[in-house]
Amino acid sequence: MTALVIFGLLALLMLTGMPVSIALGLTVLAVLFTVTQVPLDAVALKLFTGIEKFEIMSVPFFILAGAFLTHGGVAKRMIRFATACVGHWPGGLGIAGVMACAIFAAISGSSPATVVAIGSILMPAMVARGYPVAFGAGTIASAGALGILIPPSIVMVLYSVAISGMSAVGPDGKKVAAASVDDLFMAGVVPGILLAILLALTTWYRAWDGGYPTGERASWREVWLAFRDSIWGLLLIAVVLGGIYAGLYTATEAAAMSAVYAFAVALFVYKDMTFADVPRVLVEAANMSAMLLYIITNAVLFSFLLTHEQIPQAIAGFLIDQGFGWVTFLLAVNVLLLVAGTMMEPASITLILAPILFPVAARLGIHPVHLGIILVINMEIGMITPPVGLNLYVASGVAKLGLSDMARAVGPWLMTMLGFLVLVTYWPDLSLALPRWLGML
Repeated sequence: MTALVIFGLLALLMLTGMPVSIALGLTVLAVLFTVTQVPLDAVALKLFTGIEKFEIMSVPFFILAGAFLTHGGVAKRMIRFATACVGHWPGGLGIAGVMACAIFAAISGSSPATVVAIGSILMPAMVARGYPVAFGAGTIASAGALGILIPPSIVMVLYSVAISGMSAVGPDGKKVAAASVDDLFMAGVVPGILLAILLALTTWYRAWDGGYPTGERASWREVWLAFRDSIWGLLLIAVVLGGIYAGLYTATEAAAMSAVYAFAVALFVYKDMTFADVPRVLVEAANMSAMLLYIITNAVLFSFLLTHEQIPQAIAGFLIDQGFGWVTFLLAVNVLLLVAGTMMEPASITLILAPILFPVAARLGIHPVHLGIILVINMEIGMITPPVGLNLYVASGVAKLGLSDMARAVGPWLMTMLGFLVLVTYWPDLSLALPRWLGML
């Protein structure tokens, strides 16, 4: 009954158009002070300690690094390098867009930032070369979603924060530890690269089938010059993932390093940004960080309420009593997340549903890292699914297409991503093999 009250009240408040963060906070306070006997002091203490997590500090740092990279001319150098490599293939500019999105995703951690940075440069170039506007917009909007799968990923950080400290037991009755940010980052490498390849193949087939134009083959010297020009941006991948893998620093420290590195590259190496631009970039990053941190604050209280009322454990027990196995459960999880992705943005979905799904998945023997990658891929699909697909809005603004036209434009790539979701869901080693090989799991 308590669970019905909580989720019913939350759904009712969100249906009124209230921001998710405020709906979460009001739901928690209303239930805590009317249904439960939790003292006010405990709520205040949990609110303070819940956001006092070291991992949360990585969120504003990754956002700041992405802001510096977006304004610092890194994207255009990535595009030049990608175009020099594959521009002569059928749909070469589109494939270069996928490749550039994958590289930029590996240094930004944000999907909308990837779409803006790559799309604002590449989409006009594709139209000028004779590509249909819908083809370019669909390619970039879909490939931009790689920003939250290829590490570093802000959504992975939020998933780790949402389930940290929760009590969960496996099918053998032993305690199951939550997924760390480092584990999730490494688990996202192989699926991220594979999805980029599949999206590139989809782009190639669409271009080949439609007879779209191809560019001239670049010489080895042109490829080398493009690579040399983009090397400072590419090195950020080594700064983040290389440092984590080598044990030099944690994911949070890597986020701080990436922000400092991106600032230095944009200001002193490429010189596409001046000191006069820095305040504007800082304010932009601060606004985005404040929005996410406010959602995190209220989601921490929501997680505390669920844990206090033992709701995830009750759901787990109910599903197991009904004969749910891991195959059926993951199917239900995908349907739930795909539906949620059409109505909410990834941060809210992750912070609300991860604390509910994690204990249930643990009881069924599903690794928390595997569950995290499944959730992230669902969030990717939600980014290009109307009516709330954020990448659709961003890409439509760049391409000057209506939302319905954008929704049709991403169709082929959406089908590819859905097929990839099934593959990742029922082949756990695709996500877990690399971190296990590195001795992290």
